[in-house]
Order: sequence, then C-alpha cells, then structure tokens
Amino acid sequence: MAQDEDIDAGRMPLMDHLIELRRRLIWCVLGIVVMFFICYWFAPQIYQFLVKPLADQLHERGGERRMIFTALHEAFFTYVKVAFFTAIFLSFPIIATQLWKFVAPGLYRNEKQAFLPFLIATPLLFFAGGAMAYYVVFPMAWHFFLSFEMTGQDGLPIQLDAKVDQYLSLVMQLIFAFGLCFQMPVVMSLLARAGLLTADTMREKRRYAIVIAFIFAAVLTPPDVLSQISLAIPTILLYEISIWCVRLIERSQERRLARRKQRNAPRRRRSGVTGTRRRRERRSDQPTSAAGRHAVPVVAACNGIRKVTEPAGVACA
Repeated sequence: MAQDEDIDAGRMPLMDHLIELRRRLIWCVLGIVVMFFICYWFAPQIYQFLVKPLADQLHERGGERRMIFTALHEAFFTYVKVAFFTAIFLSFPIIATQLWKFVAPGLYRNEKQAFLPFLIATPLLFFAGGAMAYYVVFPMAWHFFLSFEMTGQDGLPIQLDAKVDQYLSLVMQLIFAFGLCFQMPVVMSLLARAGLLTADTMREKRRYAIVIAFIFAAVLTPPDVLSQISLAIPTILLYEISIWCVRLIERSQERRLARRKQRNAPRRRRSGVTGTRRRRERRSDQPTSAAGRHAVPVVAACNGIRKVTEPAGVACA
C-alpha cells in the first residue's frame, strides 16, 4: 500500500512524460553526433581493422591485391557508414543510461533489480556476437569465398577485386546478425520473469526452435551454406543456454515464494492463537447455568434502595 501511495503521489501528467522523453532523446542524439565526428576522424583506421581478416587471406595467396571503388562518392559514403555504425555501438552506454533514467522512476525496487542486469548484459552479449563473427566466422567465410579464384593456366584468371562498400555491407550484416543472435538469453530471461515463458515449454518446442534458427540464419547471412551453419549452430547453443537461464529464474522465484510463505506462517499462527484465546475468554464470561443464561436483570426499588435481582422467584424484602 505504501509503495502504491508513493507511485500515485509521484505520477506525472502526460505532457511532463513527453517533455522528459524529449530531454532523454536529445541526450541520446547528442551522444551519437559527438561519437560520429570522433569516429569519422578514425574511419580509415576502423575500416582497415574490418578489412584485416580479408587482407590476411589475400596475403596468404600472394601477389599484390587491392580493393576498389567504382563511383567518386563511394569511398566517402563508406567512411560515413563506418563512422555511423561505430558511433551507434560506442554510444550505446549513453542510450542505455538515458533509457534507464526515463524508465526507472516508474519501477519498484525489485523491478529495478531485475531489469538492470539485463540492461548491462545486452551490449556485452552484442559485443560477444560481433567478436565471434570477426575472429571465427570471417576467416572461414573469406577462405571459402576465395577458394573460387582461378589462376588462369588454361584460360583467363579469375580474381577478386572487392568493392569497399559491398565489403562493408557484408561485414555489418554478419556482425549485426551475430550480435542480434546473442541477445536470445536476454530476451528469453525477460519473458520468463514476466511469466510468459517456462523452461518446460522451451524444451517441448526445441524442434521448432532448431528449424527457426536455420531460417533466421538463411535470412540474415549471405547465401552460402558455411555462413548459415556458422550462425545456426551458435543460435541453437544459445537456445539451450536460454533454457538453463530460464530454469534458474524459475528456481529463484520458487525460493522467493517459499521464503515469503515462511515469513507469513508465524503471523498466521499467532493470529490463530490470539483468536482462540479471545473466544475462550468470551465463553468464560458467559453464565454456565441455564437459569443464568436466560436470566434478565430486573431493577427493583425496595425501601428506597435500587437492587439488581433475578426474576426467578426473587422478591423484595
């Protein structure tokens, strides 16, 4: 009741909510803009970092290799995209902080404790997914794609001249796909805390989850089997990890409910004992005989003195 009264007292009108939301969005936009200009200054170095897995594979094959752009504005807009994507990633702590400041005043203390770990885990898991794509998937995928080159001993050689914008689009597509895939434990855990999902349900629907994982990988990755399998298998493993996380949440909720019942049990016993004692005291105050139970006090005035007598054969002297 006290928490409800505090929330009722702290409620804001709709216009105040919109003003607060605008203020938080302004801070988010300012953070992204500042990070964008900083990242654009280092855009060539960032792009070289993204190109390094391909450069290593090309150096192993020998010869002088290069990347090309076929439009005058292509390299410029490629650096703009690099700066923008990097700014979004680096400014996520600012965005998450502003989101937390907007949502937190409307949450209970236990809801804040439940929501904050997921807000921290989201960027970490996205970074883990991007790191897996960069350090594990990129070398295998680029090696597979470069295996289709031909030396041209019996004809014209077939070599790769990668375009800078197409390479960036492919890289960002894979990083986004793996980062989004690694958010599965967070999403499933939130659904479990909301009571919308259980570990038993996830175990029963495992076969459908495997099919959806391969469909998800086919949509978000390039049309080759290696990239699809590289994303589908981690997705299935993350689904199993999500089942384990949901089960841990269910156990913690069961323990919390058991502790709450234990705290309420002594109060119920004391209230039951107190009620029994009160009933016994009431019974002891009542007359035990039948005549006493049906006796009606009579006020009689005898010799100028008021007496309280009983009607059963009592006369005034």
